[in-house]
Amino acid sequence: MGRGKIEIKRIENSSNRQVTYSKRRNGIMKKAKEITILCDAKVSLIIFGSSGKMHEYCSPSTNLVDILDQYQKTSGKKLWDAKHENLSNEIDRIKKENDNMQIELRHLKGEDITSLPYKELMAIEDALENGLTYVRGKQMDVLDKTWKNTKFLEEDYKQLSFILQMAYESAREQMDHGYQRARDYNSQMSSTFQVQPMQPNLQERM
Repeated sequence: MGRGKIEIKRIENSSNRQVTYSKRRNGIMKKAKEITILCDAKVSLIIFGSSGKMHEYCSPSTNLVDILDQYQKTSGKKLWDAKHENLSNEIDRIKKENDNMQIELRHLKGEDITSLPYKELMAIEDALENGLTYVRGKQMDVLDKTWKNTKFLEEDYKQLSFILQMAYESAREQMDHGYQRARDYNSQMSSTFQVQPMQPNLQERM
C-alpha cells in the first residue's frame, strides 16, 4: 500500500515544518548531486530557510558566476546592471593590482628574482637605493630633533638648578640672619639680668 498524498500547503506547526524542511532539503541536495554525476550536468542550488540560513550546492569544477552568466545569456534576463558590472570589473582590477604589488614586494625582499631579466634587477636595485637614502634622511631628521630636544632639556635643567641654588642661598642667608638676631637678643638679656655684687653694710662698719 503506497503512501497517501499530502496536501501541498504551508505546515502550520513550526516543529513539523522544520523537520519537513530538513528532510526535503537533504533530498533535493541528493538529487542535485545525482543528476550532476549521472548526466554530467552543471547544477547550482541555493536554498534559504525561513530562518535565513543558507544551504548551497554547486557541481564540481563549476563556478557559480559562470552559471549565472550562462543563465543570463541564455534566458536574456539581466541579473545585474551596468553599475554592478563596472563594480565587478573594478574589483578584478584591484585584485590584479594587489597581486602585482605582492610580487613587487617579494622582489624587494630578494625573493623570486632568479628569473628576472637584468633591467628589472637594476630597477629593483635603484628602488632599494632610493629607499635606503630616504630612510637615512628620515633617520638623520629624527637624530637632529632628538639632539635639539636634549639641548633644550639641558638649558631648562641649568635654569632650574640656578633658581634652586638662588632660593637655597636666600633661605640660608635668612636663617643665618635669624640665628644672629637670636644670639644678640640672648646676649642682651644676659647682661640686663646679670646679678650686681653686694655692697657692704655701712652701719656694720660703724
